Amino acid sequence: MSSSFSLTLTDLIIYPVKSCRGIHVSEALLTSQGLERDREWMVVDPSGAFITQREEPRMALINTELTGDALVVRGPALEALVIPLEVRPMVLRSVQVWRHSLDALDEGPTAAEWFSNFLKRPVHLVRFPADHRRLSNREWTGSIDAENRFSDAYPILLISEESLADLNHRIGGTPLLMDRFRTNLVVAGGPAYIEDTAQTIQAADIEFRIIKPCTRCSITATNQQTAEVGVEPLKTLATYRRSQRPSGVVFGQNIVTIRGVGNRLRVGMTFVTD
Repeated sequence: MSSSFSLTLTDLIIYPVKSCRGIHVSEALLTSQGLERDREWMVVDPSGAFITQREEPRMALINTELTGDALVVRGPALEALVIPLEVRPMVLRSVQVWRHSLDALDEGPTAAEWFSNFLKRPVHLVRFPADHRRLSNREWTGSIDAENRFSDAYPILLISEESLADLNHRIGGTPLLMDRFRTNLVVAGGPAYIEDTAQTIQAADIEFRIIKPCTRCSITATNQQTAEVGVEPLKTLATYRRSQRPSGVVFGQNIVTIRGVGNRLRVGMTFVTD
């Protein structure tokens, strides 16, 4: 049985557009699909297949901002794209995220033109429909109905500062930033890889279950400030973080909500591990 630790939430990040830059926030509403606005939008090709930094590393250069009534998207040498948060009548477009297919809301020609100009290929921007339920893999969630939007597979990703510090110590040289790993919750106060050994983390009104190690892809080797692709951290992770189940190199943990939907997460709040 693992020891109990008190962890402080030190950073909270949402990614409104899948594979674009995230937004550091001081607080976020916990919904049944994860953090509010997280991965609510996604870029797709004309066939509806999702596009990420895996094939388009330059997506790391796209900034996102949430104002009171709009999503604002910015990129080098392009004027800002403003997308109203209010849901308007939109054409449905059939899209696919890995094995999951759904009819998403097409944000229209202006958004399509902006992203097509940036990526220099025809693409569309779609929005996750509020009435659609996309469930995470029950092989890992069991009886829990863990919804998510356009994230790869699970609604929330957790990593500790100590885990990244240990990885950077092993790599040496200039430390890698946490943004390489596109996590939602960053905690501190326990040993490195506490997220691997804990079963749950909980606060007064919120409880998360840790369910699956996150297998890492080439996005972690992409510098999120320059979009340059290298070999770290995958090279080093492969020497000590290779897993058989799930198969691959792992870093960080996918978590699902047990209780607390409708409450707000706040930087500085304390969680206790179990």
